[in-house]
Amino acid sequence: MTIFVSIVACLAILTGITSCSSSGVNVLKPQERLRVATTTSLYDTGLWALLEPRFEEKYGVQLDILYAGTGIAIQYGKDGDVDALAVHDKARELQFIADGYALKRVPFAYNYFVIVGPASDPAGIKGLTPEQAFKKLADSKTSQFVSRGDSSGTHAKEQAIWKAAGFNYADVQKSGSWYVEGGGGMGPTLVMAGQKNAYTLADIGTFLAYKGETGLVSLVDQGSILLNVYSALAVNPAKITTVKAEMTQNLVDFLVSPEIQKLIGEYGVKDYGRALFTPCAGNEPTS
Repeated sequence: MTIFVSIVACLAILTGITSCSSSGVNVLKPQERLRVATTTSLYDTGLWALLEPRFEEKYGVQLDILYAGTGIAIQYGKDGDVDALAVHDKARELQFIADGYALKRVPFAYNYFVIVGPASDPAGIKGLTPEQAFKKLADSKTSQFVSRGDSSGTHAKEQAIWKAAGFNYADVQKSGSWYVEGGGGMGPTLVMAGQKNAYTLADIGTFLAYKGETGLVSLVDQGSILLNVYSALAVNPAKITTVKAEMTQNLVDFLVSPEIQKLIGEYGVKDYGRALFTPCAGNEPTS
């Protein structure tokens, strides 16, 4: 009887081994990944959440999106941490190309910056030009202004407006407690401005996306200096040898394709009554 039980047990074990062997799990091949550094406004508005799965499905690749201010995003490109950039600071983009880190910039969308603040507008800047509004805020020093303060494209645009208004930016930074450097992305900067009943500069897309949370309103929205163009740059594989050149070019082509340009032009209309971005493949605006 003992011998019989042992034989049955051994047969059961062998059957189990055979069964496990025949129903094992296949080894998965690692999926190709593409690293993209993007400005916070494209991320905070949710645009990448719309585009990312479409690109991944079409090309069978996993996108790793790193969102940061344009200055940090460009540094990621220089350090070889990403394969492509989607940013909005033309001067630094052109310098990135001049330094050999990319061959060209490909504009794919634009919107405009706006100066936003509390509905009561205590500084009285509504309807002024951007330069006049900044001058009034700096001269009065009675209302707080929250700056990105993070070397982002928005921060660069703010500095350009200060310069156009006749100010040395270093002097503005030291001019008192009215000027607050937040050091965060566009969304958190808007939230901070709302909490402080303060003014800030924001791209219209992120402002609309966060308007319900901040209670801020658009006060200054006219002036060519407020133009905000987003470009894609493929990192140059001759400069950074780890770049996945073919897949990176696929991403650039994807962003300017008719299908995706149409999506960009429709994004936000259902929720905000207007698009958060305007597609501009092959037709970069100048004002």
